[in-house]
Amino acid sequence: MKPTNYHLFDFLDFDVSLSRNESLWKACKPSAVFENDGDICVLVPFQKQILANDMAADTGVPREEYTLIIRQYEPKILRLFIGFGEEQMTDESEMLQMSDRVKKTPLSVSFGNGRWTVTDPEGTVRAVINIQEPELDRWSTLLPDPQETLDIRLYPDGKREIRLAAYDHFSPPRYDALPIGFCKLDGQKERATMSFECKADECFAGTGERFTKMDLSGQTFFLKNQDGQGVNNRRTYKNIPFYVSSRMYGAFYHTCAHSKLSLAGVSTRSVEFLSDQAMLDVFLIGGDSMEEIIRGYRDLTGYPSMPPLWSFGVWMSRMTYFSADEVNEICDRMRREHYPCDVIHLDTGWFKTDWLCEWKFNEERFPDPEGFIRGLKDKGYRVTLWQLPYVAEDAEQIDEARKNHYICTLTKQQEGEGSNFSALDYAGTIDFTDPAATEWYKGLLRRLLNMGVAAIKTDFGENIHMDAIYKNMKPELLNNLYALLYQKAAYEVTKEVTGDGIVWARAAWAGCQRYPLHWGGDSCSSWDGMAGSLKGGLHFGLSGFAFWSHDVPGFHTLPNFMNSRVRDDVYVRWTQFGVFSSHIRYHGTNKREPWHYPAIAPIVKRWWQLRYKLIPYILQESRKAVSGGSTVLQALIFHHPDDPMCWHIDDEYYFGDDFLVAPVMNSEGRRDVYLPEGNWVNFFTGERYSGGKWLKDLNVPLELMPVYVREGAEIPVYPEPVDCTDDMDLSKTEYIKIDGRFGGIEW
Repeated sequence: MKPTNYHLFDFLDFDVSLSRNESLWKACKPSAVFENDGDICVLVPFQKQILANDMAADTGVPREEYTLIIRQYEPKILRLFIGFGEEQMTDESEMLQMSDRVKKTPLSVSFGNGRWTVTDPEGTVRAVINIQEPELDRWSTLLPDPQETLDIRLYPDGKREIRLAAYDHFSPPRYDALPIGFCKLDGQKERATMSFECKADECFAGTGERFTKMDLSGQTFFLKNQDGQGVNNRRTYKNIPFYVSSRMYGAFYHTCAHSKLSLAGVSTRSVEFLSDQAMLDVFLIGGDSMEEIIRGYRDLTGYPSMPPLWSFGVWMSRMTYFSADEVNEICDRMRREHYPCDVIHLDTGWFKTDWLCEWKFNEERFPDPEGFIRGLKDKGYRVTLWQLPYVAEDAEQIDEARKNHYICTLTKQQEGEGSNFSALDYAGTIDFTDPAATEWYKGLLRRLLNMGVAAIKTDFGENIHMDAIYKNMKPELLNNLYALLYQKAAYEVTKEVTGDGIVWARAAWAGCQRYPLHWGGDSCSSWDGMAGSLKGGLHFGLSGFAFWSHDVPGFHTLPNFMNSRVRDDVYVRWTQFGVFSSHIRYHGTNKREPWHYPAIAPIVKRWWQLRYKLIPYILQESRKAVSGGSTVLQALIFHHPDDPMCWHIDDEYYFGDDFLVAPVMNSEGRRDVYLPEGNWVNFFTGERYSGGKWLKDLNVPLELMPVYVREGAEIPVYPEPVDCTDDMDLSKTEYIKIDGRFGGIEW
């Protein structure tokens, strides 16, 4: 983007040459406010702007008037909706799954002193709509007066004020944000914007799996799911149109349209949202804690379900295993050498032709799939399988899929360079907007699940064929929503057949937290890959998701994508990070089994044993996460939103509510650790510290990691070594009291 310093171009995506037939319509002072069935309706006139760099009213064109609806819900949720005559407010949405806690609260409105005041039945003010003229001390007519504006202050929790950005401009023609506006192209409404005022010191987090600093203020994001191609850039597989603010509110933009979100980026005075759809449906969520705000978001979009016990064990994979013999040899060796492990994952190599997904085992490499899976299950292993939501030209299902329109119908030859990492390699995307196509896909998985497969890796899904026809949705709206429809289908059939609700997914949009679990995509096996992964996981946890994992020790290598060797220290440090994640899976483009790294294999085995020792604690924290608003991997601001330091720390995290984890991400084995408020005990040594301070330049041997536990906590642990979770009898769980007698974990 080449910035122009004109709002039309820098945020609203107008043609810089002004050669297109497009127009901007700006919200003006309300003409009326009234109550309708407990909602407050605000009649907002919109004034067309002259098509020019500087904004000015085109008074020769009549205003258009549309209704802004204000609705209040328990608990502490306020909804703003305006459809510009194109869309109606609805709760019938794949993204919404409102809990029983969400109850509409009737509102009433009164007028006095130049403002409408909106209150609930208890008299709590929920909105103030100001129509007073600003006080002036006029001495110059050099510049025109500013245009009318829409000035509304909102109070979702009855306390904190969130104000539309009514006055974000320099001189009257030079706007940086609009409270509400919409655009037309060739006479058709196609984009809409809404902005909220932000404070100079306000910080933001969330918005999906964001591979960047903890405080997102000053940044502008394009909310379009796409192949992230790593974890160190602005692209991401998981965009979530929801953020949390240090002013203790959250905003959920209920849309699946391609959108733009500027968190004090284009203007430091405003949070600006631009949707490619002419509709704005925004839920503002108040709360006294991050947990309360995120729970409010889940009350709207759904709660995560609890993954099965076996999923919390170690997953072993690489890209890829090629035969039943190879898999059995690896699994037998892990049992023989007592590397605890629960899952063996088959990636792209279980088909007749590598990468050619036909949802069928290669009969030569896997001559008896049922026996193969059953034999592994008898040894305590679950088998999971890779696949994707595209059908290839050479797949045996292509004729059936085309004849029945189970895949999209392409409208033109796809442009771009296809590869093994692009939807463009395939003949079409499975059309999950069509119930018949969804059932067909479920049938492909059902056959595999009935053979004993435990779960499906729902890879890809962040890209679809765009120059195509889908049965019930335009591709521009389907692109982001596709991950939700795809994962829902796989989750439902897995739950139906196996009883376990689980997928292993890469893409995500609002609502996908209902279908765990997700992993962080194709990270590099490097320190920056590890750091980027953690940043993504922290923001993801603040976006409503309870469970998240990552490829240990990174997916690909440098400088050669598939063939460079992973460094021993990267392997160990990433293992330590994985042990203290909700789920731990080894995967990548070359060998991942620990015995291929003999110098550090004993260290790795020891950390795997610690993982299994901690499974009772992980289960405890997971149950809390699925019933409220918490997550297993928690940014420091989740517990300390009032600590400014925590808004700038993205290389530490809480693991559940009791552990503080500080992974080492360098070859020197040194790092600084910030201990937030509280009393902390080193989990390995028993050393005690008071919080609110830094521990500087710690020297951390390779076999250890800085892990601290809250003083006074009781940590449930499993007392015996096991080879897999099938060996566990959770009634044997013991509790370690972190008190004056605790001298460090024995492991």
